[in-house]
Amino acid sequence: MNKDIQIGGKQIGDDQPCFIIAEMSGNHNLEYARAEEIVRAAKEAGADAIKLQTYTADTITLNSDSPSFYTQKGGLWSGQTLYQLYKQAYTPWEWQPKLKKLADELGIILFSSPFDITAVDYLEKMDVPAYKIASFEINDVQLLRKVAGTGKPIIISTGIASLEDIELAVQVCREAGNDQIILLKCTSAYPAPYEEMNLCMIPNMKETFGYHVGLSDHSLGDEVSIAAVTLGANVIEKHFTLKRSDGGVDAAFSMEVQEMKDMVARIRHVEKAMGRVDYRLTQKQLEEKHFSRSLFVCKKIQCGERFTYENVRSVRPGTGLHTKYLDDIIGKRAARDIDFASPLTLGDVDWGNTDHE
Repeated sequence: MNKDIQIGGKQIGDDQPCFIIAEMSGNHNLEYARAEEIVRAAKEAGADAIKLQTYTADTITLNSDSPSFYTQKGGLWSGQTLYQLYKQAYTPWEWQPKLKKLADELGIILFSSPFDITAVDYLEKMDVPAYKIASFEINDVQLLRKVAGTGKPIIISTGIASLEDIELAVQVCREAGNDQIILLKCTSAYPAPYEEMNLCMIPNMKETFGYHVGLSDHSLGDEVSIAAVTLGANVIEKHFTLKRSDGGVDAAFSMEVQEMKDMVARIRHVEKAMGRVDYRLTQKQLEEKHFSRSLFVCKKIQCGERFTYENVRSVRPGTGLHTKYLDDIIGKRAARDIDFASPLTLGDVDWGNTDHE
């Protein structure tokens, strides 16, 4: 079993509750008061953590309008250059220490995804408890090495990663002396189609890499996240906003407050329902076993009368003789008078009688 990883006082592991992250991203719409409200709402909704993104347009891309620097045609952000998109979506750095202080006061964990080395330095001054590597940064070896060098847990999304990309990312972190790795199955589409989620990869990734695995879920609704938990996901990350109708770069595939609250509650219910492998019956099950099937006399039987399929039946409740004895009893004679609706016992049968005439 993989060892537990601790983030901000929360244990992440196979025997621990799923670690649920609300991703703010750009859903603050560049309004600080709204960013604070999102932190408060994430706490109210029951998320374990609120995650930021630490970059500027200049640290993540170049201010160019050449074709290579445009977002994908037909996508959610079609028609914008990368620089234009990130100018809208970034979280001002001067906000982030204040949001961290608020999160600490509320008792919700706050950490971030850095997108370059300067962002890591900034977040280290904030003393964030963990780092997230976004899917599109999984091949940034220098960034991975810098983050791993902090010695803090690293959550790595794999949305655009091949097997070789994941192997290299893990290798870089381990060579930097950091083995506190959590991998997130991810589909980098916004929103992500259900048929492309491939949740069966979660247990496979655990077996292949030997690390805890979660899901960065860009699909709509909560069904995919809940299903992921049943497959062993240790972490769930969902984009989070106050209201989709407020707009914002990620609003279209983000969860609202009540939706997040409902998802958290359902995940906690599912975790209880999954339980453990144990064939012993609970006290409640033992009580309910009273209503299982057993053998009862369904017609009054006189002493010496034969047992037949007409006067003995398998019925509820379960206080009579086990049904496995039915075929052995048929043709035997009754050892005593037996009233209708009496539970059959071994003592009711004359076992020495072998006459089946």
